[in-house]
Amino acid sequence: MNYLAHFYLSDNQPELLVGNFIADQIKGKQIELLPTGIAHGVRLHRFIDDVTDHHPIVEQSKERLRKRYRKYAGVIVDIYYDHFLASLWDNFSKQNLNDFSLEVYQELENHTHLMPEICRKLILPTMKKQNWLCSYADLNGVERSLQGLSRRTSFDSQMEYAIEELIKDYSLFLTEFKHFLPQLKQAVNKF
Repeated sequence: MNYLAHFYLSDNQPELLVGNFIADQIKGKQIELLPTGIAHGVRLHRFIDDVTDHHPIVEQSKERLRKRYRKYAGVIVDIYYDHFLASLWDNFSKQNLNDFSLEVYQELENHTHLMPEICRKLILPTMKKQNWLCSYADLNGVERSLQGLSRRTSFDSQMEYAIEELIKDYSLFLTEFKHFLPQLKQAVNKF
């Protein structure tokens, strides 16, 4: 899952939210230097990624993309699933997506002193400026996200074209997401 899902699964707990945000930048024993709640958020992020990466429903989604996008299929599915979460947000939360996003950005700002430099100086400012969390709700936002990811890959990922597969197989990906998210939530609740 991508940022929106990680934040959604943080259950409005600020330290989990921050840990979920910085998790990909925390390496090795750095986790031991973090406050307990934020370290728990890093572990939650890794748990969510592990469940997602190995789930048979997600494997179906990735398999449809693997021939063209190879190792990037999982990254693309993460973006697709965040799109479905954002576009169906009212089915999952009583708070509207814009208000949720603003609260997330503010909470992250409140904790920048605990973030690695790349999170503090690059990822968070860009996320806020481009309002990534809300932008996932429409296909143009998904396309921009995929294009941005493609520009940052070392290899020719072709991710900038992955919007085509989403449009072509929209109902299949949506059905898989709808079956997967409740199972992921159930796993997170037991974490």
